[in-house]
Amino acid sequence: MAVRNVNGILLLYHHYLKANAPTIMEYVNAFPRHSRFPVWAVNTELGFPAGLENLRFSVVVFHYSLFGMWPYKLNNKFYSYIARDQSSYKVAIFQDEYHYCKPRFAFVDDAKIDLIYSCYEPKYFDEIYYKYTRVPRVVMALTGYVSDEMVALGQRLTVPFDQRSIDVSYRGRDLPFYMGRGAREKTEIARSFLARSQGLDLKLDIQVGEDNRIYGEEWYRFLANSKAVLGVESGVSLSDFEDVVRPQVEQAVLKNPNIPFEEVYEKYLKPLDGKIPIRTISPRHFEAAALRVCQILFEGEYAGVLQPMRHYIPLKKDFSNFDQVIALLRDRDFCHQLVETAYEELIASGKYSFMKFIQEFDDRLVESGARLEPALPGQPDEITPILEADLPLRKTLHLIRKSIYRMYQPLRNLPGYKYIKPYLKKILPWRLYPWML
Repeated sequence: MAVRNVNGILLLYHHYLKANAPTIMEYVNAFPRHSRFPVWAVNTELGFPAGLENLRFSVVVFHYSLFGMWPYKLNNKFYSYIARDQSSYKVAIFQDEYHYCKPRFAFVDDAKIDLIYSCYEPKYFDEIYYKYTRVPRVVMALTGYVSDEMVALGQRLTVPFDQRSIDVSYRGRDLPFYMGRGAREKTEIARSFLARSQGLDLKLDIQVGEDNRIYGEEWYRFLANSKAVLGVESGVSLSDFEDVVRPQVEQAVLKNPNIPFEEVYEKYLKPLDGKIPIRTISPRHFEAAALRVCQILFEGEYAGVLQPMRHYIPLKKDFSNFDQVIALLRDRDFCHQLVETAYEELIASGKYSFMKFIQEFDDRLVESGARLEPALPGQPDEITPILEADLPLRKTLHLIRKSIYRMYQPLRNLPGYKYIKPYLKKILPWRLYPWML
């Protein structure tokens, strides 16, 4: 069958078909909603659409959800398709850029990526992508923006300050040691705040751990019932471009699960920690602003977006100003002014909205010379039926293969798993993903 050129953007992303944080789909949905060009999104969780084989899009966008872990959430058919596509302008949006760096650099060159959106500050681009890849252009992006869904939920769920039953809330989790000292802040702020708040007559709901995380609208309801929320800068303090630190640390933790962080830091992390960090703002900060929740944050840059005493109450990392923070928290007039300013400048202004981000994204595509024409009102969509023709079959196969995956998952914990893995590969030729085993 002849190749068909398609005017528009193919957006490849990965999203599990289960309860998950809403940020991925808010990001994905923003493209067709706000782009002036036609956009078709394909979830690689369901495998390769047969109809995609002979379609060539003006632009292909690789969403960050594909790259969080290694192997990437692309099966061999997607890789073959990417290799054959020599005409599309290709854009990669990256997050979690601190590890699995060599595979990412290889992907950039193999896929012939034309433009990268990175969470690193521009001052580091020469030391990262321009050093390790042949990509011609890199720009900085935030980890997320203000979505229409976020604004709507904020308007619907926000309740008067004095009617909220939680004084200070927080949800976090322990992160691996190889992410550096900066990643420890996510749990340090919770544990230290809890310890110092004893006897202060504050109603706290501060918990750390994967089992305590909250997703979807329940998270927004939880946040809306809080007068204040703790927070830190998003990101890590250690970038491992040679992919040597992570395996060393994982091996050390495997040998001694009780090894203290400071010992790991001195032995493996110290030379790289803080050299090229990722420290930025996250969707969590925008969510709090949208719900008019007072933010108590560790001092930081927050990508230049959040300003202390204007958008948040700054808490020193050594907690030396803890008493002043509590005094400000109890000052209702101050908190009211703080949350209103944050709402107006971060949410209502539209300055950090997905709409503005996508408009600028479109402008960059035009500047690049990508072969794109704006979508015409009322133009029939001939591409979606092609991409979704086998969707029921792909969904069915997905459920079957996930069931098989769950059945064989316990085998991975067996001491001799590495010896039986080659035989499992032979009897499971139908596996959906290369990372299944």
